[in-house]
Amino acid sequence: MSSHREAPEIAKDPVADSTDLYAFVSPDAAGTVTMIANYIPLEGPAAGPNFYEFGDDVLYEIHIDNNGDGHAEVSYQFNFHSENAVPTTFLYNVGPIASLNSMYWNRRQFYSVTRVSGNGRAQVLAENLPCPPCNIGPLSTPDYPSLASAAVHQIGGGRTVFAGQRAEAFFVDLGAIFDLGDLRPIASLHATFGLPQLQNAPGVNSTANVNVHSIAIQVPIGDIANGGTAPTNSAATKSSVGIWTTASRRKAKIIDSEGGTGIETGPYVQVSRLGNPLFNEVLVPLAAKDKWNAQPPSGDKNYASGVSNPELAGLLNVLYPGAFTNLAAYKKPRADLEAILLTGIPAGVVAPSYSTFTGSTQADMLRLNLAIPAAKTPSPMGVLGGDVAGYPNGRRVTDDVVTIELQAIAGATITLVDKTYTPDAAIADVSDGVTGAGLGLLTSFPYLGTPYSGCNVPA
Repeated sequence: MSSHREAPEIAKDPVADSTDLYAFVSPDAAGTVTMIANYIPLEGPAAGPNFYEFGDDVLYEIHIDNNGDGHAEVSYQFNFHSENAVPTTFLYNVGPIASLNSMYWNRRQFYSVTRVSGNGRAQVLAENLPCPPCNIGPLSTPDYPSLASAAVHQIGGGRTVFAGQRAEAFFVDLGAIFDLGDLRPIASLHATFGLPQLQNAPGVNSTANVNVHSIAIQVPIGDIANGGTAPTNSAATKSSVGIWTTASRRKAKIIDSEGGTGIETGPYVQVSRLGNPLFNEVLVPLAAKDKWNAQPPSGDKNYASGVSNPELAGLLNVLYPGAFTNLAAYKKPRADLEAILLTGIPAGVVAPSYSTFTGSTQADMLRLNLAIPAAKTPSPMGVLGGDVAGYPNGRRVTDDVVTIELQAIAGATITLVDKTYTPDAAIADVSDGVTGAGLGLLTSFPYLGTPYSGCNVPA
């Protein structure tokens, strides 16, 4: 999850705030890959009368680098526009919304999908696709799953797309982690700083019962692969691609003094991006976040020091005295994290046929090996759990990326590049204590579950 609220300007722009990115070989649609980009973090379901929506003035994009240079060879662009069908009412809807063309639905949103290749050639794949409404409640949206299903669109060329509200699937104990790294399952090991000693406790999912706005697209693997053909050799560098998402706004806006919508002009300027989960929050300094969000991944060598010498790794033995002594004594740059997050993992490091390596260019991208099939029995711990189809090979909705990344920072992956290193015993218990249980995920596209209703939010 990448909530850019830490950065001063972007803190005021939640509609353009990238929150999650998922990319995986589709488990139920052979020969395709699914990419899901989430925006607008922590949507409270009871959000009336003006419910959440995509920005009509924001360009949303999903980018794919298939030659390892940190620049996009393929991009999918999504532009939205909204209409008020009943302009005399202040309400989102004036009766039950039973279909996407319901006469009772006032505030509607539509979008276009455009595929842009690296040479700048733009192909409009679809226009005026309707989004579903937000999930309001049993009187306004009595059969919400049907509305969402109707908003899944086939747009030709074996491509499927959805854009609209979904239940947040990213699970994390934000409240504890950002309280000086309080990992509740091992809280009793925490330094006291003169305060009462903490006790071990289960994690608390800070993102439970909230929604996001998702853009999901499923395409043939050849649509994004190097050379336009689905790869078969999982050890080959060209089998892996890098994926990231961005949001951009026009460079200038003139606001009408009489209360109009204003005029936007000039080129689009990137204000948000996201590749690997938690890269922005944990590895990019607070003062650099706005600049980082405005740049392409190709310039991420400028932020590599936050990966090779992560601040959190240095703090662990301070926050948990005596628990991470081996990590504290390890003074080499973290080549394991550089591989995982900035270049991809070369073939032979994890297994002879496993690779996410895209080349020497350091770039924060979610890397996906297109030649590794979906796992029949996925492990939420991904590669750390012996499942090479999971994170950091792409990211599935069920992957426990918080625990994976916490354990990696704590030293679990150093042995991949340095066989002389002995991981601290405490690593086995490093976790925020939150799992994906009870998320209500779908088994098919768009995979994320039905959004929570503002009227029926669980207590």
